Amino acid sequence: MLNPKQLILAVLILLSASPAFSQLGFSHEIGIITGPVAFKSDFGERQDSDTNSGNTGFGIGLVHYMNFAYQANCNCYTTDNYFNDHFKLRTEISYNKTKLQHFGHWVQESKTSDEADRLRGHTGESSNFEIGMQLEFYPLSIRSFQAFGYKLAPFVSLGAHFVSYNPEVYTDYDNGTNDVGNVLDSNNFYSLWEPGSVSPESGSTWAVVSSIGVRYKLDNSSDLMLDLRGQYYFSDWVDGLDHQLNSNKNNDWLVWLNVGYIYYLD
Repeated sequence: MLNPKQLILAVLILLSASPAFSQLGFSHEIGIITGPVAFKSDFGERQDSDTNSGNTGFGIGLVHYMNFAYQANCNCYTTDNYFNDHFKLRTEISYNKTKLQHFGHWVQESKTSDEADRLRGHTGESSNFEIGMQLEFYPLSIRSFQAFGYKLAPFVSLGAHFVSYNPEVYTDYDNGTNDVGNVLDSNNFYSLWEPGSVSPESGSTWAVVSSIGVRYKLDNSSDLMLDLRGQYYFSDWVDGLDHQLNSNKNNDWLVWLNVGYIYYLD
C-alpha cells in the first residue's frame, strides 16, 4: 500500500504534468467517474454466473484530459492534423473495492464436507488505489463534436495504471484447534491449496487498462460519458488469494462500467 509520502508524490507528478502541457497551449478537461465493478479472481468458480454477479463492488475516480484539438491560450483550434483531432490523453486517480466470496458447484448447500465448509467460510475484500494514463482514440472528429456537429462521440482507449492493493482476508471456519478466524493458519482454508496461498499482505503492481465508451454532448462546457473498462493486473495477489491449482490460469482482473461527468476548463 502507498504510504502518505508516496501518495502525495504521485498526485504531484500528475498535477505537474498539466502546466507543462499548458505551456504548449492545449486545453484541459476534468471529471468524475463512478460505477459497478465485477472483480475476476481466484474466488468462486470460473465462468460461473453466480461468481460473475456475486463478486461485484464499486469504483470511483477523478479524471483529467489533455485536449489537443483546442488551444487555450488563443481560444482557437490547434493545427488541423489527424492526431490533434482524434486523440486525447487521459490521466486518472481511481479507487475500487469489492467484497469476495466463493460461489459455484463446490459450495452448494448439498456439499457437506469440511472442504466445502472451508470454502464457504473463506471471504475477502479487494481494495485498490490506482493512478495512471490512457490514450483515447475518437474515430469521429473531436472538433466537430465540440461544435455540436453530432451529439455522440465514441472512443476506445489503452493505457497503464500503477496499482497499490490492500486485500483483506476472513474466515469463520474452525479447524478444531481453537484458532477460528486465523487467516495465517492454512488449516482453516481449502486443503488442496498449497500453504501460503492466502495472504492479506499489501503490495503494488501494474495493470493494463483498455476501454470502449461514448461521450454525449450536454453543452459547450460539459459532456456525459459512458465507459466499459477491462483491467488486467500483473499480479495474482490483488484479491489476497493465489492458489496453484490448474484452475488458476490468469492473474486477477476486473470489468468496470462507469458513468462520468466531464467539464471543459478552457
